[in-house]
Amino acid sequence: MNEEPTPPKTNADRAEKAGEDKLPRPRPGLDPASTPLKGPKRARAQKAKLARAEAAKPKAPATEQTVDAKAPETDAAPKAAPAAREAEPVPPPAQPARIRKRHYAVLLSFILVVLTPVLAGGFYLWVVAADQYASKVGFSVRKEEMSSAVELLGGITELSGSSSSDTDILYEFIQSQKLVDTLNRSLNLAEIWSRPEYDPVFAYQGGTIEDLVMYWGRMVRVNYDTMSGLIEVRVLAFDPEDATRIADGIFAESSNMINELSAIAREDAVSYAREELDRSLERLKETRAAVTRFRNQYQMVDPTSDLQAQASLLGSLQAQLAETLIELDFLEEITRPNDPRLAQAKRRVEVIENRIADERQKRGLVNEDTSGNERFSTLVGEYEGLIVEREFAEQSYVSALATSDAAKAEARRKSRYLAAYMKPTRAERAEYPRRGLTLSLFALFITLIWGIGVLITYSLRDRR
Repeated sequence: MNEEPTPPKTNADRAEKAGEDKLPRPRPGLDPASTPLKGPKRARAQKAKLARAEAAKPKAPATEQTVDAKAPETDAAPKAAPAAREAEPVPPPAQPARIRKRHYAVLLSFILVVLTPVLAGGFYLWVVAADQYASKVGFSVRKEEMSSAVELLGGITELSGSSSSDTDILYEFIQSQKLVDTLNRSLNLAEIWSRPEYDPVFAYQGGTIEDLVMYWGRMVRVNYDTMSGLIEVRVLAFDPEDATRIADGIFAESSNMINELSAIAREDAVSYAREELDRSLERLKETRAAVTRFRNQYQMVDPTSDLQAQASLLGSLQAQLAETLIELDFLEEITRPNDPRLAQAKRRVEVIENRIADERQKRGLVNEDTSGNERFSTLVGEYEGLIVEREFAEQSYVSALATSDAAKAEARRKSRYLAAYMKPTRAERAEYPRRGLTLSLFALFITLIWGIGVLITYSLRDRR
């Protein structure tokens, strides 16, 4: 007959017995101390550890039972609970952190990839890099419109304003190859920017005009405020005098370019008026030449005046001829045929008729085909046509001349010029390169690159 286990006599014995029953039983063939637990197993092990701690706590004394028969049932309850649930294996205690080979590799990579380049960059910036001096110049394109007398009387005036299109053109011109080439020929920019031969990073290393234009973009900064139309140029050089000279050259060439634009605008404004004036002048010359040819051909300055003079002369001769004929008729009636007065009167009539014929023949007004009156009227009509054309050409020329003068005056009233609100400055201390900022940005960038590389390396290592 099997003996039943003796129940614990006291509550403390019962708690100790329950704690022993709750201890996890190791599986056969497994050493809990050498089995690593990961993921869900570690969570279950922690829960088991908490359960053991709760079980090890002393419980309050139970109420005394008056009936002895009920004691076995009470004692059997704590025994059934440990048997009902299976305990998890006990996780091993956490081992202290140790420095391994991969940690040394990370430290070595940090020294090689980050620390060494940063120290080298700092040495270069503070020991090798040459100082750079900045010169600044600021200007704006102004468009001045001087009001005419009529506008001043009417109260319509517009003194000045900025031209955004001209400013845009100037902004692009300052960064153009044309300006770089012009200043390089006058100031020798390649020599100015390549003087610190020991500085391979910030000094100009020589090359083609395209290389010089790229280096120009590094040393010359142009700030353009589109709202106000102001342009500010910052020029860097390794000598303050060189920086000021380059800034002066930029301002001078920019002013020349604006003057050229203003001249082109004036030329466009007066070109049409000038063309009209030239055409009117040519037409006037042609009409005057035609009048001159007419006068040389017919040997008369003004046919109208000649007509009046001839009419007066012929009229006088005709009157004298009429009087002489009347006198001749009267003498024929009262005298005998052999009267000497009659012969004298006939001679006078003949002389007057010959004079009239000579006057007409001298002017070329008679020929075999046309009569004198018809020929003279044709000449007068031709001359009057030439005079009308000449007067019209003169009026056209006067009008074109007035238009040309007005266009020139209008072009002069609208002029563009470059106004400098800040003359080229001369630096007294070197502001560039900004060593602290440059080194900080370099260190931040290279640290980010190193950190990303380390993260990628560990990610690939964990996937193996």
